[in-house]
Amino acid sequence: MKHAIERITINPEICHGKPCVRGMRWPVEVILDLMGSGMTQEEILEDHPELEKEDLLACFNFAKLFMSGHTIKYVA
Repeated sequence: MKHAIERITINPEICHGKPCVRGMRWPVEVILDLMGSGMTQEEILEDHPELEKEDLLACFNFAKLFMSGHTIKYVA
């Protein structure tokens, strides 16, 4: 299993360089928005089987590190 933060990638050719889950077109901000809208982890995973629980946790960890003042380059 990949280390949690390694699941967050930045590629200028995917989603305009926004931090995404495992190089897929799932920006961290979209995952956080789903959770912020009240969806449970189980609901998100059921609706989007390409995602894994570790991906959701990596998004939380990324947001925490970013909000604590780490730069995106250091975090992802």
